[in-house]
Amino acid sequence: MSDADSLLAALDEQQRTVAESLLGPVCVLAGAGTGKTRAITHRIAYGVATGSYDPSRVMALTFTTRAAGELAGRLRALGAEGVAARTFHSAALRQLHYFWPIVVGGSAPSILDGKARLLGQAASSMKLSVDTPALRDAAAEIEWRKVSRMSLEQYARAAESRTMPAKLDVGQMVELHRRYEQLKDDRRQIDFEDVLLVTAGMLESEPRVAEQVREQYRFFVVDEYQDVSPLQHDLLTLWLGGRRELCVVGDASQTIYSFAGASSDYLVRFGSEYPDAEVVRLEDNYRSTTEIVSLANRLMRGRPGALTLRAAGETATAGATPTVSRHADDAAEAASLAQTIARRIADGTPPESIAVLYRINTQSIAIEAALRRAGIPVQTRANSRFFDQPEVKQAIMLLRGASIAGAASVGGGEEPLFKSVSDVLRGLGWQQEAPEGSGAERARWDSLTALLGLAEEAPAGTTLADFVRELQRRVQAQHEPTRSAVTLSTLHAAKGLEWDVVHIVGLSEGLVPISFAKGFEAIDEERRLFYVGVTRARRVLELSWAQRPMQARAERAASRFLDEIRPPGSAAGSGAIAAGAGLNRRSALRD
Repeated sequence: MSDADSLLAALDEQQRTVAESLLGPVCVLAGAGTGKTRAITHRIAYGVATGSYDPSRVMALTFTTRAAGELAGRLRALGAEGVAARTFHSAALRQLHYFWPIVVGGSAPSILDGKARLLGQAASSMKLSVDTPALRDAAAEIEWRKVSRMSLEQYARAAESRTMPAKLDVGQMVELHRRYEQLKDDRRQIDFEDVLLVTAGMLESEPRVAEQVREQYRFFVVDEYQDVSPLQHDLLTLWLGGRRELCVVGDASQTIYSFAGASSDYLVRFGSEYPDAEVVRLEDNYRSTTEIVSLANRLMRGRPGALTLRAAGETATAGATPTVSRHADDAAEAASLAQTIARRIADGTPPESIAVLYRINTQSIAIEAALRRAGIPVQTRANSRFFDQPEVKQAIMLLRGASIAGAASVGGGEEPLFKSVSDVLRGLGWQQEAPEGSGAERARWDSLTALLGLAEEAPAGTTLADFVRELQRRVQAQHEPTRSAVTLSTLHAAKGLEWDVVHIVGLSEGLVPISFAKGFEAIDEERRLFYVGVTRARRVLELSWAQRPMQARAERAASRFLDEIRPPGSAAGSGAIAAGAGLNRRSALRD
């Protein structure tokens, strides 16, 4: 069997269809857990192996640095090294820095770290008193305007039907935008969205720029296409320049960033844009049990663009029936959750295979406190990123220094990698025994232990220099190591991840759907957000809600979505949620 044929042998029938569809417009409608990343990386690798693609002329685009790093890592493992796997912004930024000196002259403008400071100065110049939350909301309005490709005049009209940040009317908001842009221009700075706008502008106005970019990249693959904004779609169209070598992958049911300008319309209407496009549906779910898949299908039944998932992995019949529980208040819900998770860990479930998901970050406070009181280690995805932590940065710097100085490697009778790394970490105060308690000292120990775990997992023969290079790749891709802790995450931040056990808490009206979601479209986005949470679970899904906030008498109602996923005739408050039938297939096909 040739290398190319072996790539196809690892795929199911639908995934193989994706991999073999190398030319022309292709649209992959891929449900949660159906192996979309596996399908598109094998498609690119198959194209390279058969000689259909020059890897240097392929651009794989996605939306987060972590996802781009995962794509690049998988492509390297499949023999397709040299393919550019980037976010839209990183691809545009490279082009901006390269072409600015040619088109404009001099170096490109500096990029703002954030909008808040400049917006605050703009507000002061208008003699407006605007607090930090309102400045964040104003920044979000600027981002929405830009990714929607609206002028200030167009935004002024659209803003009449939008909720403005506190104490600002539409006229003040438009003027705040105007002054922000003026300050930015005066200081020769651009913001995150300007990177895309300026790059698109150069491609539109400079034929030599467009020609050079199109000569460099011929084949495009876009993951998570349901999250494309009008600005990103326009930039992609400019990169293509009328060519048709485009493969898009997405799931309309996982569109959860409409508030930021994302639109599933480009995915749903791909066939209208490219009438002869090949459309492939991936609906075999290799992640979750039959019960979880059935619940997810009930939640999205009849929604535009929704796929019907089929449980197809080894986990298809291996899980418990999802449950919903009702609690007196938030404190009782958190305490019950901690007891359940503690019992599960005592029975042998690794903490890192458990997640607690919620709608807003403030919900994590009571949950984290309850888990820590029960002695359960936790990691919160809202916290600073792993590789941004001071102790991690310091450790990597020292490991790099040890590597340059000719520290031990596996070969030639030298010290093993694990000992070399542990010696460096001991120099930072790391000890084999974990410190007592759950404060900053324990968090620091957990981070250094996670680094040591990466050394322990490294392939035989890995030298310290190899290990440092791998760490540098992980830093660039924000590919964090797995830590032995229960994950706490918002539903938004959980997208793209999965766990054996998932608890979704706070499923009451006002939280899911959130209180400010008004109208059909906003409520439907909340439904999709809940769907994303449900489909993160592999084997166990437990849902809960509380009748009252802590120390408050106000009564809550259960989320309307709980009624929709509950079988007819079952009680509204709590209990098991029944499921339907499914198939049993190989779990490897989802990865």
